[in-house]
Amino acid sequence: MPTVSVKRDLLFEALGQKYTDEEFDELCFEFGLELDEITSEKEILSREQGDEKAEGASDVVLYKIDVPANRYDLLCLEGLVRGLQVFKEKLEAPRYKRVSPADGGEPQRLVITEETASVRPHAVAAVLRNITFTQERYESFIELQEKLHQNICRKRTLVAIGTHDLDTISGPFTYTAKPPGDIRFKPLNQSKEYTAAELISHYKTDSHLRHYLHIIENEPLYPIIYDNNGIVLSMPPVINGDHSKISLKTKNIFIECTATDQTKELAYRTETLSGDFINKRVGINESAESIAQLLTRMCLRSEVSGEGDLIQVEIPPTRADVIHACDIMEDAAIAYGFNNIIRSTPRTYTVANQLPLNKLTELLRQDLTAAGFTEALTFALCSQEDIADKLRKNIVETRAVHISNPKTAEFQVVRTCLLPGLLKTLAANRKMPLPLKLFEISDVVLKDETKDVGARNNRRLCAVYYNKSPGFEVIHGLLDRVMQLLDVKPGRNQGYHIQAAEDSTFFPGRCAEIFSCGKSIGHLGVLHPDVISRSELTMPCSAIDMDIEPFL
Repeated sequence: MPTVSVKRDLLFEALGQKYTDEEFDELCFEFGLELDEITSEKEILSREQGDEKAEGASDVVLYKIDVPANRYDLLCLEGLVRGLQVFKEKLEAPRYKRVSPADGGEPQRLVITEETASVRPHAVAAVLRNITFTQERYESFIELQEKLHQNICRKRTLVAIGTHDLDTISGPFTYTAKPPGDIRFKPLNQSKEYTAAELISHYKTDSHLRHYLHIIENEPLYPIIYDNNGIVLSMPPVINGDHSKISLKTKNIFIECTATDQTKELAYRTETLSGDFINKRVGINESAESIAQLLTRMCLRSEVSGEGDLIQVEIPPTRADVIHACDIMEDAAIAYGFNNIIRSTPRTYTVANQLPLNKLTELLRQDLTAAGFTEALTFALCSQEDIADKLRKNIVETRAVHISNPKTAEFQVVRTCLLPGLLKTLAANRKMPLPLKLFEISDVVLKDETKDVGARNNRRLCAVYYNKSPGFEVIHGLLDRVMQLLDVKPGRNQGYHIQAAEDSTFFPGRCAEIFSCGKSIGHLGVLHPDVISRSELTMPCSAIDMDIEPFL
Protein backbone atom coordinates (compact mmCIF):
# COMPACT_ATOMS: atom_id res chain seq x y z
CA MET A 1 0.00 0.00 0.00
CA PRO A 2 1.34 3.48 -0.85
CA THR A 3 2.05 5.69 2.15
CA VAL A 4 1.23 9.40 2.05
CA SER A 5 3.01 11.77 4.47
CA VAL A 6 1.04 14.92 5.28
CA LYS A 7 1.62 17.70 7.78
CA ARG A 8 -0.99 17.40 10.50
CA ASP A 9 -1.68 21.11 10.91
CA LEU A 10 -2.05 21.69 7.15
CA LEU A 11 -4.38 18.69 6.95
CA PHE A 12 -6.62 19.91 9.75
CA GLU A 13 -6.66 23.42 8.28
CA ALA A 14 -7.79 22.06 4.93
CA LEU A 15 -10.43 19.87 6.60
CA GLY A 16 -11.69 22.85 8.57
CA GLN A 17 -11.63 20.89 11.81
CA LYS A 18 -9.12 19.72 14.40
CA TYR A 19 -8.99 16.12 15.60
CA THR A 20 -7.17 14.25 18.31
CA ASP A 21 -4.87 11.51 17.05
CA GLU A 22 -7.43 8.91 18.14
CA GLU A 23 -10.32 10.71 16.39
CA PHE A 24 -8.40 11.03 13.13
CA ASP A 25 -7.32 7.40 13.33
CA GLU A 26 -11.00 6.42 13.65
CA LEU A 27 -11.95 8.67 10.69
CA CYS A 28 -9.28 7.01 8.53
CA PHE A 29 -10.56 3.56 9.51
CA GLU A 30 -14.13 4.51 8.60
CA PHE A 31 -12.93 5.70 5.19
CA GLY A 32 -10.92 2.54 4.53
CA LEU A 33 -7.51 4.06 5.29
CA GLU A 34 -5.00 3.44 8.06
CA LEU A 35 -3.06 5.98 10.10
CA ASP A 36 0.23 4.09 10.07
CA GLU A 37 2.50 6.41 12.05
CA ILE A 38 2.61 9.78 13.80
CA THR A 39 6.09 11.23 13.53
CA SER A 40 8.14 14.24 12.41
CA GLU A 41 11.00 14.93 10.04
CA LYS A 42 13.35 15.28 13.01
CA GLU A 43 12.24 11.96 14.50
CA ILE A 44 12.67 10.18 11.17
CA LEU A 45 16.20 11.54 10.67
CA SER A 46 17.13 10.71 14.26
CA ARG A 47 15.93 7.14 13.84
CA GLU A 48 17.59 6.59 10.47
CA GLN A 49 20.80 8.65 10.68
CA GLY A 50 21.30 9.52 14.33
CA ASP A 51 20.68 12.55 16.54
CA GLU A 52 23.50 14.62 15.04
CA LYS A 53 21.99 14.53 11.56
CA ALA A 54 18.58 15.37 13.02
CA GLU A 55 19.72 18.65 14.57
CA GLY A 56 17.87 21.57 13.01
CA ALA A 57 15.28 19.35 11.32
CA SER A 58 11.60 20.27 11.50
CA ASP A 59 9.48 19.26 14.51
CA VAL A 60 6.25 19.62 12.53
CA VAL A 61 4.00 16.61 13.18
CA LEU A 62 3.58 14.31 10.19
CA TYR A 63 0.81 11.78 9.64
CA LYS A 64 1.83 8.76 7.59
CA ILE A 65 -1.35 7.33 6.08
CA ASP A 66 -1.58 4.01 4.24
CA VAL A 67 -3.73 4.42 1.14
CA PRO A 68 -5.11 1.45 -0.86
CA ALA A 69 -3.25 1.05 -4.15
CA ASN A 70 -6.54 1.40 -6.07
CA ARG A 71 -7.23 4.90 -4.68
CA TYR A 72 -4.57 6.90 -6.47
CA ASP A 73 -6.87 9.91 -6.23
CA LEU A 74 -5.90 10.06 -2.52
CA LEU A 75 -2.12 10.12 -2.96
CA CYS A 76 -1.63 13.76 -1.96
CA LEU A 77 -2.89 16.16 0.71
CA GLU A 78 -5.41 17.78 -1.62
CA GLY A 79 -6.86 14.48 -2.85
CA LEU A 80 -7.01 13.10 0.66
CA VAL A 81 -8.85 16.16 1.95
CA ARG A 82 -11.31 16.07 -0.97
CA GLY A 83 -12.03 12.37 -0.41
CA LEU A 84 -12.62 12.86 3.32
CA GLN A 85 -14.82 15.90 2.78
CA VAL A 86 -16.96 14.01 0.25
CA PHE A 87 -17.14 11.09 2.68
CA LYS A 88 -18.36 13.42 5.43
CA GLU A 89 -20.86 14.96 2.96
CA LYS A 90 -19.31 18.41 3.27
CA LEU A 91 -18.38 18.48 -0.40
CA GLU A 92 -19.74 17.04 -3.63
CA ALA A 93 -17.64 14.56 -5.57
CA PRO A 94 -15.75 16.41 -8.34
CA ARG A 95 -16.53 15.80 -11.99
CA TYR A 96 -13.55 15.80 -14.30
CA LYS A 97 -13.92 17.27 -17.77
CA ARG A 98 -11.93 18.98 -20.47
CA VAL A 99 -12.51 22.71 -20.83
CA SER A 100 -11.52 25.16 -23.56
CA PRO A 101 -9.19 28.09 -22.84
CA ALA A 102 -11.01 30.86 -20.97
CA ASP A 103 -9.76 33.49 -23.41
CA GLY A 104 -11.40 31.67 -26.31
CA GLY A 105 -8.07 30.91 -27.98
CA GLU A 106 -7.06 27.73 -29.75
CA PRO A 107 -6.10 24.77 -27.52
CA GLN A 108 -2.47 23.74 -27.44
CA ARG A 109 -1.57 20.86 -29.77
CA LEU A 110 0.80 17.91 -29.35
CA VAL A 111 1.79 16.32 -32.66
CA ILE A 112 2.84 12.65 -32.52
CA THR A 113 5.13 11.43 -35.30
CA GLU A 114 5.25 7.87 -36.64
CA GLU A 115 8.83 7.35 -35.35
CA THR A 116 7.46 6.86 -31.82
CA ALA A 117 5.57 3.70 -32.82
CA SER A 118 8.56 1.46 -32.11
CA VAL A 119 9.37 2.77 -28.63
CA ARG A 120 6.53 4.61 -26.87
CA PRO A 121 3.68 5.17 -29.32
CA HIS A 122 1.05 7.06 -27.29
CA ALA A 123 0.97 10.54 -25.80
CA VAL A 124 -1.63 12.91 -24.37
CA ALA A 125 -1.33 16.43 -23.00
CA ALA A 126 -3.22 19.00 -20.94
CA VAL A 127 -2.81 22.53 -19.66
CA LEU A 128 -3.45 23.57 -16.06
CA ARG A 129 -4.02 27.34 -15.93
CA ASN A 130 -4.08 30.10 -13.36
CA ILE A 131 -2.62 28.26 -10.37
CA THR A 132 -0.85 29.68 -7.35
CA PHE A 133 1.94 27.66 -5.75
CA THR A 134 2.99 27.88 -2.14
CA GLN A 135 5.97 25.86 -0.95
CA GLU A 136 3.63 23.23 0.50
CA ARG A 137 1.49 23.03 -2.66
CA TYR A 138 4.59 22.78 -4.84
CA GLU A 139 6.01 19.91 -2.77
CA SER A 140 2.63 18.14 -2.80
CA PHE A 141 2.39 18.55 -6.59
CA ILE A 142 5.82 17.00 -7.17
CA GLU A 143 5.19 14.22 -4.64
CA LEU A 144 1.87 13.31 -6.29
CA GLN A 145 3.60 13.04 -9.65
CA GLU A 146 6.18 10.67 -8.17
CA LYS A 147 3.54 8.63 -6.34
CA LEU A 148 1.63 8.17 -9.62
CA HIS A 149 4.85 7.09 -11.33
CA GLN A 150 5.43 4.42 -8.70
CA ASN A 151 1.80 3.29 -8.56
CA ILE A 152 -0.47 3.28 -11.59
CA CYS A 153 2.38 4.13 -13.99
CA ARG A 154 4.28 1.02 -12.81
CA LYS A 155 7.59 2.82 -12.25
CA ARG A 156 7.24 4.69 -15.57
CA THR A 157 7.12 1.50 -17.65
CA LEU A 158 3.48 2.12 -18.64
CA VAL A 159 3.28 5.91 -18.37
CA ALA A 160 5.71 8.77 -17.81
CA ILE A 161 4.39 12.18 -16.74
CA GLY A 162 6.21 15.43 -17.48
CA THR A 163 5.22 18.85 -16.12
CA HIS A 164 6.49 22.14 -17.60
CA ASP A 165 6.12 25.89 -17.15
CA LEU A 166 3.94 26.77 -20.14
CA ASP A 167 5.02 30.41 -20.11
CA THR A 168 8.63 29.43 -20.93
CA ILE A 169 7.73 27.40 -24.05
CA SER A 170 5.45 27.74 -27.04
CA GLY A 171 3.31 25.30 -29.00
CA PRO A 172 2.50 23.39 -31.04
CA PHE A 173 4.60 20.64 -29.46
CA THR A 174 6.10 17.64 -31.22
CA TYR A 175 6.54 14.16 -29.81
CA THR A 176 9.00 12.16 -31.89
CA ALA A 177 11.84 9.64 -31.60
CA LYS A 178 15.48 10.03 -32.68
CA PRO A 179 18.78 8.16 -32.41
CA PRO A 180 20.50 8.90 -29.07
CA GLY A 181 23.36 10.69 -30.77
CA ASP A 182 20.99 13.16 -32.45
CA ILE A 183 19.41 14.32 -29.17
CA ARG A 184 21.16 17.06 -27.22
CA PHE A 185 19.81 19.25 -24.39
CA LYS A 186 20.43 20.46 -20.84
CA PRO A 187 18.59 18.11 -18.46
CA LEU A 188 16.79 19.16 -15.31
CA ASN A 189 19.05 20.74 -12.66
CA GLN A 190 22.23 20.28 -14.72
CA SER A 191 24.66 22.99 -15.81
CA LYS A 192 25.57 21.80 -19.33
CA GLU A 193 24.13 20.01 -22.33
CA TYR A 194 24.43 16.25 -22.92
CA THR A 195 23.59 13.94 -25.78
CA ALA A 196 21.02 11.25 -24.93
CA ALA A 197 23.75 8.59 -24.96
CA GLU A 198 25.86 10.67 -22.55
CA LEU A 199 22.83 11.12 -20.28
CA ILE A 200 22.30 7.36 -20.02
CA SER A 201 25.91 6.96 -18.88
CA HIS A 202 25.67 9.98 -16.59
CA TYR A 203 22.60 8.69 -14.75
CA LYS A 204 23.92 5.13 -14.33
CA THR A 205 25.02 6.09 -10.82
CA ASP A 206 22.04 8.29 -9.96
CA SER A 207 20.15 6.69 -7.07
CA HIS A 208 16.78 7.85 -8.42
CA LEU A 209 16.92 7.92 -12.21
CA ARG A 210 19.05 4.82 -12.82
CA HIS A 211 15.97 2.66 -12.19
CA TYR A 212 14.28 4.01 -15.35
CA LEU A 213 17.18 3.84 -17.83
CA HIS A 214 16.49 0.22 -18.82
CA ILE A 215 13.10 1.20 -20.29
CA ILE A 216 14.68 2.86 -23.38
CA GLU A 217 18.41 2.16 -22.99
CA ASN A 218 18.58 -0.58 -25.63
CA GLU A 219 16.18 1.04 -28.10
CA PRO A 220 17.57 2.36 -31.41
CA LEU A 221 15.40 5.49 -31.08
CA TYR A 222 14.75 7.52 -27.91
CA PRO A 223 11.44 9.41 -27.41
CA ILE A 224 11.78 13.18 -27.21
CA ILE A 225 9.37 16.14 -26.95
CA TYR A 226 10.14 19.56 -28.52
CA ASP A 227 8.30 22.85 -28.48
CA ASN A 228 7.76 25.00 -31.59
CA ASN A 229 11.24 26.57 -31.22
CA GLY A 230 13.06 23.25 -30.94
CA ILE A 231 13.49 23.44 -27.16
CA VAL A 232 13.54 20.02 -25.53
CA LEU A 233 10.78 19.58 -22.95
CA SER A 234 11.61 16.04 -21.94
CA MET A 235 13.15 12.72 -22.87
CA PRO A 236 10.54 10.37 -21.43
CA PRO A 237 10.57 8.33 -19.32
CA VAL A 238 13.95 9.46 -17.93
CA ILE A 239 14.32 13.23 -17.47
CA ASN A 240 12.81 16.63 -18.27
CA GLY A 241 14.67 19.51 -19.81
CA ASP A 242 15.91 22.26 -17.52
CA HIS A 243 14.50 25.08 -19.66
CA SER A 244 10.82 24.41 -18.86
CA LYS A 245 11.10 23.35 -15.20
CA ILE A 246 8.30 24.54 -12.93
CA SER A 247 8.88 26.73 -9.87
CA LEU A 248 6.93 28.56 -7.19
CA LYS A 249 6.35 31.37 -9.72
CA THR A 250 4.75 29.07 -12.31
CA LYS A 251 1.18 30.05 -13.22
CA ASN A 252 0.38 27.77 -16.16
CA ILE A 253 1.52 24.15 -16.42
CA PHE A 254 1.82 22.05 -19.55
CA ILE A 255 1.38 18.35 -18.67
CA GLU A 256 2.44 15.61 -21.08
CA CYS A 257 2.02 11.87 -20.62
CA THR A 258 3.72 9.31 -22.85
CA ALA A 259 2.67 5.68 -22.65
CA THR A 260 2.99 2.19 -24.08
CA ASP A 261 -0.79 1.77 -24.37
CA GLN A 262 -3.89 3.96 -24.29
CA THR A 263 -5.93 2.10 -21.67
CA LYS A 264 -6.13 4.90 -19.09
CA GLU A 265 -8.54 7.45 -20.53
CA LEU A 266 -10.59 10.13 -18.83
CA ALA A 267 -13.91 8.44 -19.57
CA TYR A 268 -16.92 8.03 -17.27
CA ARG A 269 -19.13 4.96 -17.40
CA THR A 270 -22.31 3.85 -15.68
CA GLU A 271 -23.00 0.58 -13.92
CA THR A 272 -26.44 -0.61 -12.78
CA LEU A 273 -27.01 -2.93 -9.86
CA SER A 274 -29.77 -3.64 -7.37
CA GLY A 275 -29.94 -2.62 -3.75
CA ASP A 276 -30.85 -6.21 -2.91
CA PHE A 277 -27.51 -7.37 -4.39
CA ILE A 278 -25.58 -5.11 -2.00
CA ASN A 279 -27.79 -5.84 1.01
CA LYS A 280 -27.39 -9.61 0.69
CA ARG A 281 -23.66 -9.57 0.17
CA VAL A 282 -22.79 -6.99 2.81
CA GLY A 283 -25.29 -8.30 5.34
CA ILE A 284 -27.34 -5.15 5.81
CA ASN A 285 -30.92 -4.06 5.13
CA GLU A 286 -30.87 -0.59 3.59
CA SER A 287 -33.14 1.09 1.05
CA ALA A 288 -31.89 1.75 -2.47
CA GLU A 289 -31.86 5.49 -1.70
CA SER A 290 -29.69 4.95 1.37
CA ILE A 291 -27.25 2.75 -0.57
CA ALA A 292 -27.02 5.36 -3.33
CA GLN A 293 -26.11 7.93 -0.69
CA LEU A 294 -23.43 5.62 0.74
CA LEU A 295 -21.84 5.16 -2.67
CA THR A 296 -21.93 8.90 -3.38
CA ARG A 297 -19.92 9.41 -0.17
CA MET A 298 -17.22 7.20 -1.73
CA CYS A 299 -16.98 9.50 -4.81
CA LEU A 300 -19.22 7.18 -6.84
CA ARG A 301 -22.15 9.39 -7.84
CA SER A 302 -25.26 7.22 -7.57
CA GLU A 303 -29.00 7.56 -7.88
CA VAL A 304 -32.03 5.28 -7.85
CA SER A 305 -33.19 4.71 -11.43
CA GLY A 306 -36.88 4.59 -10.54
CA GLU A 307 -37.30 0.98 -11.64
CA GLY A 308 -37.61 -1.09 -8.47
CA ASP A 309 -34.47 -0.90 -6.37
CA LEU A 310 -32.02 -0.50 -9.27
CA ILE A 311 -29.16 1.93 -8.63
CA GLN A 312 -27.19 3.68 -11.36
CA VAL A 313 -23.58 4.23 -10.34
CA GLU A 314 -21.29 6.58 -12.24
CA ILE A 315 -17.67 5.34 -12.27
CA PRO A 316 -15.19 8.23 -12.56
CA PRO A 317 -11.89 7.91 -14.46
CA THR A 318 -10.01 7.95 -11.15
CA ARG A 319 -11.54 4.59 -10.18
CA ALA A 320 -10.08 2.23 -12.76
CA ASP A 321 -10.16 -0.47 -10.06
CA VAL A 322 -13.98 -0.70 -10.28
CA ILE A 323 -14.46 -3.47 -12.82
CA HIS A 324 -17.31 -5.48 -11.28
CA ALA A 325 -20.40 -5.02 -9.15
CA CYS A 326 -18.49 -6.56 -6.24
CA ASP A 327 -16.10 -3.57 -6.26
CA ILE A 328 -19.08 -1.24 -5.88
CA MET A 329 -20.46 -3.44 -3.12
CA GLU A 330 -17.15 -3.15 -1.26
CA ASP A 331 -17.34 0.66 -1.29
CA ALA A 332 -20.91 0.51 0.01
CA ALA A 333 -19.70 -1.69 2.89
CA ILE A 334 -16.88 0.76 3.71
CA ALA A 335 -19.24 3.73 3.73
CA TYR A 336 -21.78 1.85 5.88
CA GLY A 337 -19.01 0.94 8.33
CA PHE A 338 -17.79 -2.58 8.93
CA ASN A 339 -18.23 -2.08 12.66
CA ASN A 340 -21.90 -1.25 12.06
CA ILE A 341 -22.68 -4.52 10.29
CA ILE A 342 -24.59 -6.75 12.73
CA ARG A 343 -22.84 -10.03 13.34
CA SER A 344 -25.09 -12.94 12.41
CA THR A 345 -24.89 -16.70 12.19
CA PRO A 346 -24.40 -17.99 8.62
CA ARG A 347 -27.50 -19.64 7.18
CA THR A 348 -25.45 -22.55 5.85
CA TYR A 349 -23.87 -24.80 8.44
CA THR A 350 -20.79 -26.81 7.61
CA VAL A 351 -18.52 -28.97 9.71
CA ALA A 352 -14.83 -28.38 9.10
CA ASN A 353 -12.63 -31.41 8.66
CA GLN A 354 -8.97 -31.95 7.93
CA LEU A 355 -8.08 -33.09 4.43
CA PRO A 356 -7.29 -36.82 4.50
CA LEU A 357 -3.91 -36.23 2.86
CA ASN A 358 -2.94 -33.64 5.46
CA LYS A 359 -4.13 -35.86 8.29
CA LEU A 360 -2.01 -38.74 6.99
CA THR A 361 0.96 -36.38 6.66
CA GLU A 362 0.65 -35.15 10.25
CA LEU A 363 0.43 -38.70 11.61
CA LEU A 364 3.51 -39.79 9.67
CA ARG A 365 5.45 -36.72 10.83
CA GLN A 366 4.81 -37.56 14.47
CA ASP A 367 5.88 -41.18 14.08
CA LEU A 368 8.97 -40.45 12.01
CA THR A 369 10.05 -38.01 14.70
CA ALA A 370 9.47 -40.73 17.29
CA ALA A 371 11.70 -42.99 15.20
CA GLY A 372 14.63 -40.64 15.80
CA PHE A 373 14.51 -38.55 12.61
CA THR A 374 14.49 -34.75 12.57
CA GLU A 375 12.04 -32.97 10.27
CA ALA A 376 13.30 -30.42 7.75
CA LEU A 377 11.25 -27.90 5.80
CA THR A 378 12.97 -26.83 2.58
CA PHE A 379 12.17 -24.49 -0.30
CA ALA A 380 9.73 -25.63 -2.98
CA LEU A 381 11.81 -23.80 -5.60
CA CYS A 382 15.33 -24.81 -6.49
CA SER A 383 17.88 -24.57 -9.31
CA GLN A 384 17.94 -26.81 -12.36
CA GLU A 385 21.29 -28.12 -11.15
CA ASP A 386 19.76 -29.27 -7.84
CA ILE A 387 17.24 -31.64 -9.44
CA ALA A 388 19.33 -32.66 -12.45
CA ASP A 389 23.14 -32.44 -12.46
CA LYS A 390 23.63 -32.97 -8.74
CA LEU A 391 21.43 -36.08 -8.84
CA ARG A 392 23.00 -37.32 -12.09
CA LYS A 393 19.73 -36.77 -13.99
CA ASN A 394 18.83 -35.13 -17.30
CA ILE A 395 16.73 -32.01 -16.76
CA VAL A 396 14.42 -32.99 -19.66
CA GLU A 397 13.53 -36.26 -17.95
CA THR A 398 12.60 -34.64 -14.64
CA ARG A 399 9.20 -33.25 -15.81
CA ALA A 400 10.03 -30.05 -13.94
CA VAL A 401 7.90 -26.90 -14.04
CA HIS A 402 10.19 -23.98 -14.97
CA ILE A 403 9.88 -20.42 -13.69
CA SER A 404 9.65 -18.06 -16.68
CA ASN A 405 11.50 -15.11 -15.13
CA PRO A 406 13.58 -16.36 -12.17
CA LYS A 407 15.11 -13.60 -10.06
CA THR A 408 17.96 -15.84 -8.92
CA ALA A 409 19.66 -19.01 -10.11
CA GLU A 410 18.64 -20.67 -6.84
CA PHE A 411 14.96 -20.56 -7.78
CA GLN A 412 14.66 -21.66 -11.42
CA VAL A 413 12.29 -24.63 -11.19
CA VAL A 414 9.75 -26.21 -8.85
CA ARG A 415 11.26 -29.24 -7.14
CA THR A 416 10.40 -32.66 -8.55
CA CYS A 417 11.72 -34.54 -5.50
CA LEU A 418 12.53 -33.73 -1.88
CA LEU A 419 16.07 -35.15 -1.86
CA PRO A 420 17.95 -31.97 -3.04
CA GLY A 421 16.56 -29.94 -0.14
CA LEU A 422 17.59 -32.55 2.43
CA LEU A 423 21.09 -32.83 0.92
CA LYS A 424 21.46 -29.04 1.21
CA THR A 425 20.34 -29.28 4.83
CA LEU A 426 22.94 -31.99 5.49
CA ALA A 427 25.64 -29.84 3.87
CA ALA A 428 24.72 -26.89 6.08
CA ASN A 429 24.92 -29.06 9.20
CA ARG A 430 28.04 -31.14 8.46
CA LYS A 431 29.68 -30.09 11.72
CA MET A 432 26.86 -31.47 13.82
CA PRO A 433 27.42 -34.79 15.66
CA LEU A 434 26.87 -37.90 13.55
CA PRO A 435 24.68 -39.60 12.57
CA LEU A 436 22.40 -37.05 10.89
CA LYS A 437 18.88 -38.40 10.33
CA LEU A 438 16.50 -36.07 8.47
CA PHE A 439 13.10 -36.39 6.82
CA GLU A 440 10.57 -34.23 5.00
CA ILE A 441 6.99 -34.86 3.91
CA SER A 442 5.89 -32.20 1.44
CA ASP A 443 4.59 -31.61 -2.07
CA VAL A 444 6.58 -31.78 -5.27
CA VAL A 445 5.24 -30.54 -8.61
CA LEU A 446 5.32 -32.55 -11.83
CA LYS A 447 4.22 -31.70 -15.35
CA ASP A 448 0.94 -33.40 -16.22
CA GLU A 449 -0.78 -32.67 -19.52
CA THR A 450 -4.04 -34.20 -18.25
CA LYS A 451 -4.48 -31.36 -15.74
CA ASP A 452 -6.02 -28.03 -16.72
CA VAL A 453 -2.95 -26.14 -15.45
CA GLY A 454 -0.49 -28.57 -17.02
CA ALA A 455 0.97 -29.73 -13.69
CA ARG A 456 0.01 -31.51 -10.48
CA ASN A 457 1.12 -31.66 -6.87
CA ASN A 458 2.38 -34.94 -5.43
CA ARG A 459 2.83 -35.55 -1.68
CA ARG A 460 6.05 -37.48 -1.03
CA LEU A 461 8.12 -38.72 1.90
CA CYS A 462 11.90 -38.45 1.81
CA ALA A 463 14.42 -39.40 4.52
CA VAL A 464 18.25 -39.50 4.63
CA TYR A 465 20.77 -41.17 6.93
CA TYR A 466 24.28 -39.61 6.95
CA ASN A 467 27.11 -41.32 8.86
CA LYS A 468 30.53 -42.90 8.54
CA SER A 469 28.81 -46.02 7.18
CA PRO A 470 26.00 -45.96 4.60
CA GLY A 471 23.35 -47.30 6.98
CA PHE A 472 21.16 -48.90 4.32
CA GLU A 473 19.64 -51.07 7.03
CA VAL A 474 18.48 -47.94 8.90
CA ILE A 475 16.61 -46.62 5.86
CA HIS A 476 15.22 -50.09 5.15
CA GLY A 477 14.02 -50.30 8.73
CA LEU A 478 12.36 -46.90 8.38
CA LEU A 479 10.47 -48.17 5.33
CA ASP A 480 9.25 -51.20 7.30
CA ARG A 481 8.12 -48.93 10.15
CA VAL A 482 6.21 -46.65 7.78
CA MET A 483 4.46 -49.61 6.19
CA GLN A 484 3.63 -50.98 9.62
CA LEU A 485 2.03 -47.66 10.55
CA LEU A 486 0.08 -47.68 7.28
CA ASP A 487 -1.06 -51.24 8.02
CA VAL A 488 0.46 -52.56 4.79
CA LYS A 489 1.74 -56.12 5.14
CA PRO A 490 4.82 -57.51 3.36
CA GLY A 491 3.80 -59.29 0.17
CA ARG A 492 3.85 -59.04 -3.60
CA ASN A 493 0.15 -58.74 -4.41
CA GLN A 494 -1.75 -56.84 -1.71
CA GLY A 495 1.27 -55.86 0.39
CA TYR A 496 4.62 -54.18 -0.24
CA HIS A 497 8.02 -55.42 -1.32
CA ILE A 498 11.31 -54.13 -2.70
CA GLN A 499 13.37 -55.42 -5.57
CA ALA A 500 16.76 -54.54 -7.02
CA ALA A 501 16.75 -51.62 -9.44
CA GLU A 502 19.11 -49.21 -11.17
CA ASP A 503 18.84 -45.45 -10.64
CA SER A 504 21.58 -42.99 -11.57
CA THR A 505 21.18 -41.19 -8.23
CA PHE A 506 22.06 -44.32 -6.26
CA PHE A 507 25.18 -46.49 -6.09
CA PRO A 508 25.07 -49.41 -8.59
CA GLY A 509 23.85 -52.56 -6.90
CA ARG A 510 22.75 -50.65 -3.79
CA CYS A 511 19.35 -49.42 -4.98
CA ALA A 512 15.92 -50.95 -4.62
CA GLU A 513 12.52 -50.00 -6.02
CA ILE A 514 9.56 -49.95 -3.63
CA PHE A 515 6.31 -51.59 -4.75
CA SER A 516 2.91 -51.49 -3.04
CA CYS A 517 0.00 -53.51 -4.33
CA GLY A 518 2.00 -54.15 -7.48
CA LYS A 519 2.69 -50.44 -8.25
CA SER A 520 6.02 -48.64 -7.98
CA ILE A 521 5.91 -45.88 -5.34
CA GLY A 522 9.58 -44.94 -4.88
CA HIS A 523 13.22 -45.91 -4.34
CA LEU A 524 15.64 -46.41 -1.49
CA GLY A 525 19.36 -47.12 -1.39
CA VAL A 526 22.88 -45.76 -0.94
CA LEU A 527 23.55 -42.49 -2.79
CA HIS A 528 26.13 -42.45 -5.59
CA PRO A 529 29.54 -40.97 -4.61
CA ASP A 530 29.15 -38.30 -7.32
CA VAL A 531 25.86 -37.19 -5.72
CA ILE A 532 27.63 -37.04 -2.34
CA SER A 533 30.53 -34.93 -3.64
CA ARG A 534 28.35 -32.60 -5.74
CA SER A 535 26.31 -31.89 -2.61
CA GLU A 536 29.51 -30.91 -0.75
CA LEU A 537 29.28 -33.93 1.57
CA THR A 538 32.10 -36.25 2.61
CA MET A 539 30.38 -39.23 4.26
CA PRO A 540 28.21 -42.04 2.84
CA CYS A 541 24.48 -41.42 2.81
CA SER A 542 21.39 -43.56 2.36
CA ALA A 543 18.00 -42.21 1.30
CA ILE A 544 14.39 -43.17 0.70
CA ASP A 545 12.01 -41.25 -1.55
CA MET A 546 8.43 -42.48 -1.87
CA ASP A 547 4.90 -41.40 -2.78
CA ILE A 548 2.40 -41.52 0.12
CA GLU A 549 -0.77 -40.61 -1.81
CA PRO A 550 -1.61 -44.27 -2.71
CA PHE A 551 -2.13 -44.98 1.01
CA LEU A 552 -5.04 -42.58 1.51
